[in-house]
Amino acid sequence: MIDPAEVRDLQECLASGGVAVFPADTVYGLCCDPANADAVQRLYELKGRPAERPAAVMFFAPACLFAALPDLGDRERAALGALLPGPVTLLLGNPTRRFPLAGGPGEGGVETLGVRVPEWSHPLAPLGTVSAPVLQSSANRSGEPDARRLLDVPASIRAGADLVLDGGELPGVASTVLDLREYEQRGEWQIVREGPLGRADLERILASW
Repeated sequence: MIDPAEVRDLQECLASGGVAVFPADTVYGLCCDPANADAVQRLYELKGRPAERPAAVMFFAPACLFAALPDLGDRERAALGALLPGPVTLLLGNPTRRFPLAGGPGEGGVETLGVRVPEWSHPLAPLGTVSAPVLQSSANRSGEPDARRLLDVPASIRAGADLVLDGGELPGVASTVLDLREYEQRGEWQIVREGPLGRADLERILASW
């Protein structure tokens, strides 16, 4: 269970340029300030992940996401409202290059931004009060299994992080990755990575609004 004191520790860690291990609604993750280049570099080094690979920006509550992305189209906004919070990473077009340290080019060189808003379980609910976004990635070495328990996070990552939060055992399946870059204009979407939400789930949710 996460308590308010640990939430304060997390916010202080992020504000000071630190890297934290934290529990999400899927697996354990690594996070840092998405605007701090040194922190982002450290996060990638802890994972052993190539720096050119993009990462997602996580918002701890939906209101924080919508405040940070005011240029969303009407169709995108409705889809994000239906899908989030939830165990899904959404890929959006990013023509204004928001969060440049996290974004990356997609097909045809189109700038892309991945976003997440976890659906916090009751033991992790205090994390929903964090107002600042984070750059986040799973707390594992690149290409290795995701961490369901804190002890599944490699010891080198736990030792190298500035803060480690224990949220108990998590579901253990990484988020579904859904490409919405053509959704605003064409209403088209595609699954990039299977996860907790399958095609039938997504079709039902997107049809509901």
